[in-house]
Amino acid sequence: MKRRNFIQKGALSGSFLALSGPNLFAMQLNGTSNHQFNLNYAPHLGMFKNLAGDDPIDQLNFMADQGFTAFEDNTMRERSVALQKQMADVMQKRGLQMGVFVAHKIYWTEPNLTSGKEDKRDEFLADIKASIEVAKRVNAKWVTVVPGYVDMTQDINYQTAHVVESLKQAAALLEPHGITMVLEPLNFYNHPGLFLKESPQAYQICKAVNSPSCKILFDVYHQQIQEGNLIPNIDATWDEIAYFQMGDNPGRKEPTTGEINYKNIFKHIYEKGFTGVLGMEHGNSMPGAAGERAVIAAYVSCDDFL
Repeated sequence: MKRRNFIQKGALSGSFLALSGPNLFAMQLNGTSNHQFNLNYAPHLGMFKNLAGDDPIDQLNFMADQGFTAFEDNTMRERSVALQKQMADVMQKRGLQMGVFVAHKIYWTEPNLTSGKEDKRDEFLADIKASIEVAKRVNAKWVTVVPGYVDMTQDINYQTAHVVESLKQAAALLEPHGITMVLEPLNFYNHPGLFLKESPQAYQICKAVNSPSCKILFDVYHQQIQEGNLIPNIDATWDEIAYFQMGDNPGRKEPTTGEINYKNIFKHIYEKGFTGVLGMEHGNSMPGAAGERAVIAAYVSCDDFL
């Protein structure tokens, strides 16, 4: 057996052993663990499609059945209004808190907010206005913002000033509704050329915007690649962090499949009193229903820190 498969199966078996009698039997049959998590981990659609089926409503119910208390959906604003309302109704009934969705068009290969161009800023602000309506519809408190690509024709300080001005105007739109845009630094390896890469940079921008509606999305996967030193950087930026996302490295799969000690990360976040959402923004390390059970088992295992 390959070492990777051995480790994955060993971690999965260990997590199952932590479950007892009826719960273990139910989980083996249909993926149900009824686990009470210490933090608000948020799966996304498609993560459990083999166990729950393709229907988004069935998937939401399945997540709640596992004990998950939150849900995130990057593409929520692209879904029909009818489906948004239906999903919101199920989330409310099942006790699932809505996490982030992406609030605007992200520019991956050309400058937008960094450029300072009025048409790009106007487009961004129009997307923010539209996303406010989506957020109200699905009871979302946070929306993801990525400032986009660098502008190689301008000094980085001018670019920062342009981004800050756009975010100030967006924050003014969001504040009356109690919605927070969370800025997500993305690593250089997966997303080369983007403006926002590091947590200290995001911290500086949030301080400059100076609004409760502009905070940091600290994605542990991205920041492990970009800067490492995870717990000290979480502490240093703590007062501006409003949301976390997960993914192990290498591979961007569930915790226990890479080098990050997620049990310690979760314990640290818990002990600091975080009550928000931790998005499970990663793939499954193994295919099919077995891979989906492995994801659940990984979170059960890493959540066992008390």
